[in-house]
Amino acid sequence: MAIQWFPGHMAKAKREVAEKLKLVDFVIELVDARAPLSSQNPMLHEILQEKPKMMVMMKKDLADPNVTKQWLEKTKKQGIPSIAIEANKKQDVQQVIHMAKELGKEKMEKLKAKGVRPRASRAMIIGIPNVGKSTLINRLANKKIAQTGDKPGVTKQQQWIKVKKEFELLDTPGILWPKFEEEEVGYRLAAIGTIKDQILPKEDVAAYVLDYMKNHYSSLLDERYGFSGYDDIMDAFETIGKKRGCLESGGHINFEKVSDIVLQDLRGGKLGHVSFELPE
Repeated sequence: MAIQWFPGHMAKAKREVAEKLKLVDFVIELVDARAPLSSQNPMLHEILQEKPKMMVMMKKDLADPNVTKQWLEKTKKQGIPSIAIEANKKQDVQQVIHMAKELGKEKMEKLKAKGVRPRASRAMIIGIPNVGKSTLINRLANKKIAQTGDKPGVTKQQQWIKVKKEFELLDTPGILWPKFEEEEVGYRLAAIGTIKDQILPKEDVAAYVLDYMKNHYSSLLDERYGFSGYDDIMDAFETIGKKRGCLESGGHINFEKVSDIVLQDLRGGKLGHVSFELPE
């Protein structure tokens, strides 16, 4: 099943990214550390072509640190400078600035050799919606410039931001691609809150999370909900519903409320450090 998703403002943003790319020296791509591959936009890769790039894996505090380490090793082997960060930690933000400065240095040296007057290097920051882009921009600028929110699609237009005296940053709206050919990619992104909850049935997304964690993080699941394993997904929903008071008249389980609990627990880190894909 291909999941269709391509609002008009994202088509416009794609064109703007392609047009503004010639203005920058390198690109900073943000991905979610819990799903570093699924949260990359293959459509943007077509646009970027040979432009130098660094990768920042956001929300490392929510991801499995052992899996994140494997992803960092893989991207570095591919020749992509990469780092995993927690945007609210100053030392992590400083490491992003240092890596960006190093990436822009080569272009500045080439301009200097041509006799061009030195200037701050310029970067474009890109990423799919709700990856933490606005939060990182505010930390880089050390003041509130970009609007933040916990829903996809908060940033709507491009703007230039100065990062100390190190480089200038071009913010861009978060862009998703036209459709997810692989159904599981859609579920991963829905689970971590990248696509709006209205796109896929919440009960299906919550069921995906529970089944995935049963297979990969069963101890975390048992610790949070008091499972000792479960036979099927209905059994899991009923157990959570009864323990959390998600009951309707007649003692029936309110599956939507159970789904909300599971997704909020995951996104808030209450289920522990969870990664949804491994580097192959």
